[in-house]
Amino acid sequence: MLLWLRSTIAAHPFITQSYWFESAAMVRDTFLPQAMTWVACNPENGEISGFISVISEQFIGALFVRDTFHGCGVAQQLMATAKAVHDKLLLEVYQQNHRAVAFYQKEGFTITADTCHPGTGLQTWIMGWKI
Repeated sequence: MLLWLRSTIAAHPFITQSYWFESAAMVRDTFLPQAMTWVACNPENGEISGFISVISEQFIGALFVRDTFHGCGVAQQLMATAKAVHDKLLLEVYQQNHRAVAFYQKEGFTITADTCHPGTGLQTWIMGWKI
């Protein structure tokens, strides 16, 4: 949860931190227990370097990497694991999160819908892989 909170705040500076603190209980108690989650660990010390969570057999609800591991291929490895298990994948990404949008496009995701996140009121895209 600490990795999720730190990473999500860093990835979304356009959203108030209070929103993420208020969302933490729902993520911990509802979302994560329902998701299939893969965790990447630092081989040197076993520290968690990132994770990806997929709910309902196709929706990526989270992909976060510890900042000290950015650019090391952790996100690509986690995405490859999810792709190996699932025939198609969907996700929602904030349009203002340019880094994430570029990563997903590089991973073969395309924009399938333009929408608005109900919790924040901000514009998002639904992106799909093999959809």
